[in-house]
Amino acid sequence: MPEQAPATGHVPGAGRESFGSRLGAAMAARGPLCVGIDPHPALLKGWGLEDDVDGLRRFSLTALEAVASLAAAVKPQVALYERHGSAGMAVLEEVLATARDESVLTIADAKRGDIGSTMAAYADAWLGDESPLAADSVTLSPYLGFESLRPALDLAAETGRGVFVLALTSNPEGASVQHVGGNDSVARRIAAAAAAENSRYAGSLGSVGLVVGATVGSALMDLGLDLAALRGPILAPGLGAQGATPADLRATFGRAYPFVLGTSSRDILAAGPDIRGLREAALGTLDGLRGQ
Repeated sequence: MPEQAPATGHVPGAGRESFGSRLGAAMAARGPLCVGIDPHPALLKGWGLEDDVDGLRRFSLTALEAVASLAAAVKPQVALYERHGSAGMAVLEEVLATARDESVLTIADAKRGDIGSTMAAYADAWLGDESPLAADSVTLSPYLGFESLRPALDLAAETGRGVFVLALTSNPEGASVQHVGGNDSVARRIAAAAAAENSRYAGSLGSVGLVVGATVGSALMDLGLDLAALRGPILAPGLGAQGATPADLRATFGRAYPFVLGTSSRDILAAGPDIRGLREAALGTLDGLRGQ
């Protein structure tokens, strides 16, 4: 991470080390790799597993075992657990607990977004100390207004956890909302709001991150987004199977690249179920992100 003045990295008034501080340390120690744990039916089949709860559990825990010591974070895709009902969510709880035991940070890819007491309930579920689903961070959708995320933003600060807010995604439909406004685009306003939130955090990295697709190409320049001003992590899904390379990330993010957590899922998971194969695939991606 960029050199900055020494700071405690603690959330004001909370007495806990912030998520941004912990993630920054993990990225410095291990490298800027996040491995998505995405138990797609096709991947389960490719591993010789049934598309059921037992297959879901074996897939998830094997992937976690392979990459827990290599990645700065892992990102379970919540929808792929939800599709198995309550038993699938129990597997997700086990994955999150095991990741804590293995000392790897977690990003629950839930993309939650709502208003009022409903948003507060989502915050409790993914960021509350008493919740079995509590992750180190969660992805959020701000398209009911950035301030609708307030319950999650504040609870994350209180509990030493973090959030990643969808800002500029690579799906074609995203531009119809995120690009609206040109130089005063929706995406730019979300980025500015996230940067303002990070003013509450000491240290070199705040705990309010953004999700920006690895394959957005020139959109950052076209919309005038200066992500280096975020002072928070940038989750960049799309490495590998979706077409982006580490060189693409450097070109796309420029000065903000030191804050980028490159995310690969299918490209690494396709190397399973052999743990050695999974580790080699993760290490290959990590070497690319490090510029080796």
